Amino acid sequence: MRNIIDAIKILATKRITELNVLQTGRNRINTVGYSFEEYVKNLFADSFDLPETEKLERWSETFSYLGNNANPPDMMLKNGDAVEVKKIESHDAALALNSSYPKQFLRKDNPLISNACREAENWTTKDILYVVGVVNGDKLKCLCMIYGRDYCASEECYERIRQRIKNGVETIDGVEF
Repeated sequence: MRNIIDAIKILATKRITELNVLQTGRNRINTVGYSFEEYVKNLFADSFDLPETEKLERWSETFSYLGNNANPPDMMLKNGDAVEVKKIESHDAALALNSSYPKQFLRKDNPLISNACREAENWTTKDILYVVGVVNGDKLKCLCMIYGRDYCASEECYERIRQRIKNGVETIDGVEF
């Protein structure tokens, strides 16, 4: 079972800072984000220097779920943490969390996750590890890993705010939430 300590050891010994920028579409931001996500997969699986078939095999050994573009998380370590990968372009940039608030934990009953994620292994709750990289072009300038429980407020806090916004929007004539 791989974990954050393994990833830190690999990062410290290999010191790889170059991203393999792949052209996956016309959107440069998504392309660099995908490349950073692949970097994180290689970091946890220690698969930077492997040929493609061996790399995919190592990923299969390391991860129970490899995510998709529409649902969290980006990956799940087998019998370990859920991982959310976030790329920013400068140290003082805001962290984009897309359409949902940050979470302390990933829960199997979360309506935003896919069935493939729910069924990837036997689990109920997983720690979420946010892996944030400052990326400039194809270079990783800084990497930070922080657990959701250390970074995020409780779900009740965000849910209270979401509910207030929802109630406010529902009072506007002609607008549906």
